[in-house]
Amino acid sequence: MAEWLRSARESTRRRAKLSQSTGACHRVGSEASASAYCLPARIGWEPGRTSSRKKHWNRIAESDFLWRSLSLERWDCSNFTDQHLGTHTWKQFFLHQRRKELQLALAQPHNFIYKVTKNIAYEMELAYLSGNSLTMKEQEKSIICSVSPKQELCAWDVQEGTMIWSSPVQEFYFSNLVTLPQMHLAITMDRKKTIKVWNCQDRDALAILPMPESCYCMEAYLTKDGPFLTVGDVAGDIYTFTLPGLRDVSKVTAFQYGIALLHCSPDKKWVFACGTYSRTLPQVFLTESLVRPSEGSAPLSTSLPHKLCVSACWTPEVKNRITLMSQSNTGKKTEFITFDLTTKRTGGQTVIQAHEIASFQLAAHLESPIWMGANDGYTIVFTNGPYLLLFSITGFLLQRFEDHQAAINNFWVDPRYVLTTSKNSVHVYMWEEGGRHPYLRSCCHLENIWHDPTTHGCISSVMCDNASIVLKVTVSESSTLVMYSLNM
Repeated sequence: MAEWLRSARESTRRRAKLSQSTGACHRVGSEASASAYCLPARIGWEPGRTSSRKKHWNRIAESDFLWRSLSLERWDCSNFTDQHLGTHTWKQFFLHQRRKELQLALAQPHNFIYKVTKNIAYEMELAYLSGNSLTMKEQEKSIICSVSPKQELCAWDVQEGTMIWSSPVQEFYFSNLVTLPQMHLAITMDRKKTIKVWNCQDRDALAILPMPESCYCMEAYLTKDGPFLTVGDVAGDIYTFTLPGLRDVSKVTAFQYGIALLHCSPDKKWVFACGTYSRTLPQVFLTESLVRPSEGSAPLSTSLPHKLCVSACWTPEVKNRITLMSQSNTGKKTEFITFDLTTKRTGGQTVIQAHEIASFQLAAHLESPIWMGANDGYTIVFTNGPYLLLFSITGFLLQRFEDHQAAINNFWVDPRYVLTTSKNSVHVYMWEEGGRHPYLRSCCHLENIWHDPTTHGCISSVMCDNASIVLKVTVSESSTLVMYSLNM
């Protein structure tokens, strides 16, 4: 463990040293600054070399092969071809995507416009139907899915604040909603235990499948083998189906009790599952064995040797790394445990190995968190009352943010941003590139300019993409959708 810590700290020091010489990269306001950010460490460029070396650097800096490699390393754009580029170069593509990623971090409150719509179902979560798509368009539409009190699935144009599609009124209440933005699909489960797939354009569902049991959790994802839906039901079974047709691919009995958590890793190689019974060990499955099962063989999996798991998150920057949060039955003891997953060929068979690389117990004076998130593989972020805390995976407090006056009541983490809400305000943070100090940067605070002072509501859901922030504000038994979009 000591050797690992020394290696991690040395890596952080090297990254910090590099960031000092390329500080302008955070703005990516010009091609020069983005080039400085991407290339010095890869080609060994240093100031003071001969002019011929500098010419060589300039030629490399314009190379399509290099910028395509950098794009593939950063984004899942293997299907993005020269045809998609049109008249643009890979360098222009890379810089354009970086500018889109950073625009939310650079925004100030006056750069946002907001739209408000009332009467959405207060129980249901929200989900983006649009994604941070890899295109050369300057302004893309953000589309969010919600459920109306009449039990219609609705799609909203965030920038315009208008409903652009709705399903027929459903006979049974929706109980779950997920989306697959790459395929423009929304998947619902209702209380009759029926899964439906919608393209949010046609009136009726593309596919309908009755399930034998209710499902607590669903995960839609896109792999090299195609799009799939994996669901966990109350009997402890995990089903995998194709999308959009819902063709049965595999079924595995993972637990004797219901499945409470189901999370796919960032590279779609692993699926984490955790049961509702806290004494049961969580499991990790190799996705390939779920979507391409071998006849007569159970899907490959391994148990993570830690009980009382209440939450888990994969690490976007280290795609085989997962951190679990466990809490004692009294809620007074919270522990974080981090594992690396690998596969190994042994005796002609593939086995999954889980290596615990770090753990720590939260100090007794800190409240047990409800939410957690991760990014670079070496840090964990979670809330504590009005504070946002960033710890190393070994238990060192790295940062504490005090941007809210009251307790944080909602939380959102993705590979670029962290959002927190308290009462009627939202705060935006951005992950620093490459795990550099200060790791997490405070960006923007949006106060309650939309709030009706005569009502007493709370923000019950928050999420964002590169160009918008969407809130669900719950008042009594109804909810309001507040949609912020950038106007820069």
